[in-house]
Amino acid sequence: MKPTLLITTLIATAVIHSTAFTTRAQSIEAMPPVVIKTVPESGTTGVRPGEMEIKVTFSKEMRDGTWSWSTAWKDSTPEIIGKPAYDASKRTCVIKVKLEPNKTYAYWLNSQKFQNFKDSLNHPAVPYLLAFETAKE
Repeated sequence: MKPTLLITTLIATAVIHSTAFTTRAQSIEAMPPVVIKTVPESGTTGVRPGEMEIKVTFSKEMRDGTWSWSTAWKDSTPEIIGKPAYDASKRTCVIKVKLEPNKTYAYWLNSQKFQNFKDSLNHPAVPYLLAFETAKE
């Protein structure tokens, strides 16, 4: 096949598939949940060291007992105090931690390898990097 014909065929195929995908009706229910809020907010600096609750709120109700608080790198996560749990809304997962001063922390909330944050229909949440820094003492 000539290179020009091959390129034209590939472009035409991409346009056809793209048009078919974008014209199909979608629903929020069929989409995966996404993180809509975190406490602390990702990218925050100057977070007070000590015990605190990290909160992650999703766009949909989530399955209880399912979560993936994954490390972003070696020693990127704080000491966990207790077990993660969803609040009454079933949209916010809370984990109590102990933060050290002058440290950068990060969690992958779901990742390529771990996908246990799931909604009530078992759709895994889109991976999200939560990263923040604590204040110096």
